[in-house]
Amino acid sequence: MKTKQEKSFKEVLAEIENSQDLGKGSWDLPENPTPSQLVKYELCEKILGYQEDNNLSDKEIAKRINLTLSKTEDILFTRIDKVNSDELINAISKLFSPAEIKVIVEQKKDASHVWVV
Repeated sequence: MKTKQEKSFKEVLAEIENSQDLGKGSWDLPENPTPSQLVKYELCEKILGYQEDNNLSDKEIAKRINLTLSKTEDILFTRIDKVNSDELINAISKLFSPAEIKVIVEQKKDASHVWVV
């Protein structure tokens, strides 16, 4: 049996293109994310950071935040369309207890009026 380093390019490509695994990796934000998508993405990243900082398995995180492993993996892989804000806020409050979540609302500066000389 070949090790991972000994696999041919075609074998690696076949694994990557396996339709059973499509959508199971990390998701990125859409090109123009909504404010809600940005918030959910940041909360997912905080939970992932907690997992990495504390060297916890997915199962251990799921137990701590009282969610199924499948839902926890949606969070850890930033599948923001599969989780809602309440789930994320509740998970954060369980991991970072006591926690305070702040929402900062700032008007973005319009970059189209900037002059470069």
